[in-house]
Amino acid sequence: MSMTMTPPAPAPTPARPSIRRSSAGPWRSAKSAIASTLIVGSLVVAIVPLVLIVGYVIVRGIDSISWAFLTDDIPILSRSEGPGMGPAVVGTLLITGAATVMAVPLGVLGGIYLNEYSARTALGRVVRFLAEVMTGVPSIVMGLFIYSIWVLRFGVSGFAGALALGCLMLPVVIRTTEEMLKLVAPELRESAYALGGRKAGTILRVVLPAAAPGIVSGALLAVARAAGETAPLLFTILTVNATNTNLFHGPNTTLSVQIFRNAQQVFPGPQQRAWGAALTLIAIVFIFTLLSRGLSAVFSRKHRV
Repeated sequence: MSMTMTPPAPAPTPARPSIRRSSAGPWRSAKSAIASTLIVGSLVVAIVPLVLIVGYVIVRGIDSISWAFLTDDIPILSRSEGPGMGPAVVGTLLITGAATVMAVPLGVLGGIYLNEYSARTALGRVVRFLAEVMTGVPSIVMGLFIYSIWVLRFGVSGFAGALALGCLMLPVVIRTTEEMLKLVAPELRESAYALGGRKAGTILRVVLPAAAPGIVSGALLAVARAAGETAPLLFTILTVNATNTNLFHGPNTTLSVQIFRNAQQVFPGPQQRAWGAALTLIAIVFIFTLLSRGLSAVFSRKHRV
């Protein structure tokens, strides 16, 4: 007579708490809701004035925008009506571009030096302190400085204006680059060193690509600040009514200077040109913002790959 042994029934497993079920108490949920409300409210408070300002400039300046407005010379008689901001558009692109070429490479190199080579040295602390001080220097003081050391010796020119704007951009790029490099994970550097990479090669091929999106955003912030500056240009470039493409000789003009000069007039013509110049300047900054975001996306994609 054979006896069949039935296996014992498995012990019931305790029910695991669902990960979807919130274990937070009511007070914790309330704090989260309050924080989310404050964040959204702060975003709205920041966006509403921006939208109102940009919308108002668009409404006032859209009627002035035309091909003739962007290419014709500025009227000699300031009270006359009609288009003409071509010299200011060209001058803005030339002077801001020259300032960017001077300030951005130096600022990136300065940020690399502060973070990678002299983070804790006395010289690094001095350079970092001077960069922070320069960030808060009023733009008109920078214009007077360039006027004293350059304009009095060589005369007014677009290059003098580019020097003034470059001095304003430089500390912003330095501090932004340093902060972005600090966010790069140390494991990336250690992995490159473990594979036999040298310090310069590691910075160039590993660290900079990882920090490139933030560095580009910081450079764009500096460019936007420089493009809208007026005070330092009043001492360095004066103004003209015809296009001057020579950066090193003769006075020049920019959109910000033309906004300042035309907005002081009480006549309809210069008032309308001031609003059109303001809208053109916003459009230029917006276009450069889109280009920088595209470059940041390309760098980010290459780094992920």
